[in-house]
Amino acid sequence: MMRMIHLGDLEVALPLAAALGAWLVAAGAWRTALRWGLCFGAAVVLVGGSKIAFLGWGTGLAALEFKALSGHATVVTALYPMLAWVLLYRQGPAASRVGLATGLGLGAVVAALLVVEGEHTGAEALGGWLLGAAVSLAGIALSRELRTARLLPGLWRSLPVFVVGAWLMESAHVGYWMVRVALALSGNSRPHAWDTCS
Repeated sequence: MMRMIHLGDLEVALPLAAALGAWLVAAGAWRTALRWGLCFGAAVVLVGGSKIAFLGWGTGLAALEFKALSGHATVVTALYPMLAWVLLYRQGPAASRVGLATGLGLGAVVAALLVVEGEHTGAEALGGWLLGAAVSLAGIALSRELRTARLLPGLWRSLPVFVVGAWLMESAHVGYWMVRVALALSGNSRPHAWDTCS
C-alpha cells in the first residue's frame, strides 16, 4: 500500500500529465488541455515555490507544523481525478463522477500515507490535497468540449509523449535543483534543515 505514494513521484506524474494533455489535444479538446495544463502547471510551481522558500529562508507556519505544500498529494489529486474523468467520460455522467470521486479518494489516501510515513505533516498533506482537488475540479468544470472530442483515436498519440517525458525525467533531479535555486536566491551556504522534502 505504501507504494501508492510513488504515484506522485514527478518521474511518473509529469510524463503522465504531459500525455494527458497530448491526448486531449489530439482528440480535439485543446482548450481543455490548455486550461487544465495551466492549472496543473501553476500548482506544481506553487508547490516548488513553497519548498524553495522553506529551504532558502525557513518560511512556514510553525504553529501548524507547516513547512511547504506536499508535492505528492498535490500532483496525485490534480492528475488522477482528471485522468479518470476523461477515461470514463464516454460512459456517461454517473461513470465520470465515479472516476472523479475515485481519483479524489486516491489523493486522500496518498496524503494520509505521507503523514503515516512521516514524509509530511497533516497540514502539508491537506494543503497539497486541497490544491490538487482545486486543479482537478477546475479542469473538469472547463472540459465542456469533451462532448465533441474524439477521445479513443487521440489516446494512442499520447503514448510517445509519455515515453519521452519519462525518459527526460530520469535525469531531471528536481530536488537537487530546488536546493540550488533556494541557496542562490537566499544567499545561504546551506539549506534550512528539512529531514523530508518530497
